[in-house]
Parts: sequence; structure tokens; C-alpha cells
Amino acid sequence: MTDPQTSNTAPQATGAPEDTTHFGYRQVKKQEKASQVAEVFHSVAGKYDMMNDLMSMGIHRLWKRFTIELSGVRPGHRVLDIAGGTGDLTMKFSDLVGRDGQVVLADINASMLQVGRSRLTDRGYVGNIEYVQADAEHLPFPDNSFNAVSIAFGLRNVTDKDRALRDMCRVLKPGGKLLVLEFSKPANPLLSKAYDLYSFNALPLMGQLVAGDGNSYQYLAESIRMHPDQDTLKGMMDAAGFVNTRYHNMTGGIVALHAGVKP
Repeated sequence: MTDPQTSNTAPQATGAPEDTTHFGYRQVKKQEKASQVAEVFHSVAGKYDMMNDLMSMGIHRLWKRFTIELSGVRPGHRVLDIAGGTGDLTMKFSDLVGRDGQVVLADINASMLQVGRSRLTDRGYVGNIEYVQADAEHLPFPDNSFNAVSIAFGLRNVTDKDRALRDMCRVLKPGGKLLVLEFSKPANPLLSKAYDLYSFNALPLMGQLVAGDGNSYQYLAESIRMHPDQDTLKGMMDAAGFVNTRYHNMTGGIVALHAGVKP
């Protein structure tokens, strides 16, 4: 029998208790998932940017550039970058909103937030950026606060995705846009098999060699497989209150950018 910890295939649902959720391929208590995800990102924070470049061969920069282009953010806007981590999107949004706008970099993980703050400050990004430690399921902002909300490679780590999407809708202004950039499901079966081999063999090895933590990158590979596919996530955004929801596959569907508007 194949050990689900090392299998490339996500386990099928087996009627797990309602108080549990998935952490990679394992079932854990819902109240424990956030702390276990936190441990992963505390471990990898210092090497996060280097690993992103290695894992994606630099292509993550193109995915993020397309996200910025689709955002429609303009001077004077207020933008919330959830799970903003080391600040790639925040930097670009900061340039777009200018002195009269504001960008809030929010992350639930203190280590990632500190790395992001230090990185952006070192690059001269001060004045229109605020840093907030926040849970995506309980955003500490008033209703109708932002022109745009982004979450890049963070939604799959959220315990209650439906609740988080509803809260993102709440803090957006009417007409504001949500952008969800996330790993997804490749459309081509051959690409999917190649991606599985890469994810479950190369990623943990690179994580061990570069970041000294192969287990965290094993979790990241598993978390991608447990994330809803493109159409399922689109339906979740519709149910959360968004309209004109659509998605754009990139790199053969390895990554998808979902966008929706608050009516």
C-alpha cells in the first residue's frame, strides 16, 4: 500500500470529522492548522525569495506581473495584499498608488511579515505602505475599505476558504476587485504527470538543500494538490458574493489567476 505522505496522488475524502481539515495530505484539527502552517513559514521565511526563484525558474515574476496588470490599480487607490509575505506585489502596488494611495501588506505569519518589512524598507519603500499581522478569515478592516484585494499563493493555506473569501468581499469597496493568484490544476494530463514528478521529488530535495527543510516543501506540494481546481474556486468566489468572476490559466494551468468584482 502506498504511504499517503509520499504519494503524488491526493487522498480521497473519507468522511473525515467536521472538526478536522487537511494539512497537506494529513487530517488535523481545524484549530491546529493555522499553527502548523505558521511553523512551515517560520521555517522557510529567510530563504523564501530564493526558493521561489528556484522552484519556478523565475516564472513567478511573470505570474505576478500579469496580476498587477489585471488589477486596474491607479494613483490614490487603497490596496490590501493578503499573505503578502516578502512584498513582491506590495512593491508594485506601491508604485501604482503613489503618494496619495496606500498599500496594506497583511500576513498572518510574523516571520514573513518581518522579512517583507525589512526587504521593502531596504529598497526605499516607505510612506504609503502599512504592515499588519492579520488572519485572512478575520480581516481587521472596516467594510468597503479597499479598491483592490490580492492574495498570491496564500489561499490554499487558509483553513476556511469560504469564510476568507466572504471577508475579502466585505472589505472591498463596491466595484473593487479581488485577485487570487494560486497554484491550480494543469489541463494537460502529460503536463500534470510531469508536474507531479517535479513537485514531489525536486521540491523537497531543493527545500532540504537550500532551506534546510525538505518537510515544509513536501507540505507545500501536498497543499497544492488539495487546493480547489479552477472551476471550483470560481464557484466559491461567486458564492462569496463576487460577480464577473473569471480565471486565467498560466503555464498550462499550473497557476491560475482568478478575478472577481464586488457588486
